Amino acid sequence: MVIPNQPIGSPVEHPNATAVLFLGAASILCCGALGPVAWALGKRALDQIEASGGAIGGRAQVLVGYILGIVGTILMVLMATAVLLITLGGNA
Repeated sequence: MVIPNQPIGSPVEHPNATAVLFLGAASILCCGALGPVAWALGKRALDQIEASGGAIGGRAQVLVGYILGIVGTILMVLMATAVLLITLGGNA
């Protein structure tokens, strides 16, 4: 049985899959400013993977990095808010 519009062979991993995963993990562990970068690159890579129709792989890596980027961004905003409130709060 032949499936039309399906690539032959195994899919090639997206070139940014590892970078998105690394940036997402780094945004959680050490540098929250990398979160928005992982978020943006992850969204672009996910769109390209979906549009490829199965020709490009690495969706799991990109998705994990994308989610870690979102979480890292949220943590960065929460920490910045806490620091701002402590600074403005005065004599604690």
